[in-house]
Amino acid sequence: MLRWLIVLVAAVVPALSGVTAGHAAPPDVSDQDKAFLVGAHQDNLAEIQGGQIAERQAGKQSVRDAGRKFVEDHTSLDDQLKRVAKKLGVDLPSRPSEEQQAELRKFAAKGGTAFDRMWVGAQVEDHGKTLDFLDKEVSTGSSPEVKNLARDAKPVVREHLDLVTSIQSGE
Repeated sequence: MLRWLIVLVAAVVPALSGVTAGHAAPPDVSDQDKAFLVGAHQDNLAEIQGGQIAERQAGKQSVRDAGRKFVEDHTSLDDQLKRVAKKLGVDLPSRPSEEQQAELRKFAAKGGTAFDRMWVGAQVEDHGKTLDFLDKEVSTGSSPEVKNLARDAKPVVREHLDLVTSIQSGE
């Protein structure tokens, strides 16, 4: 009987260790990396919603087009971010921050030229701050995957900033 138990244990332990290895806990992620993932996700959600409002309510075609581009690009960026957050075990909120929601309500209350001026000005400011946020993660973040997300997002955010700056200067 003891011999049978030893054989059973010898067969089961390696099998269980393989199962355990497949379900290992995610690697440690710093508080900064977690905060970056949460903040960037909320920024993406706000940009998507703001872009949708721009598509509906902007006075100028260039602003409607920018809104559509922001929806497409931030949806793509957020899909990548959600995959990394899931892999690293970071829970993400389901909506933009309270401050971002308040800004979205202000956008939704405007239309035409008044909307264009408000939305474009806010996008210039927000995308400038986002570039600083990305730079901080790239330089001081600890997770290579999260740092790569920030690095990969920079050209997209720079392009958006250039786009809204050119729209703003054309007004």
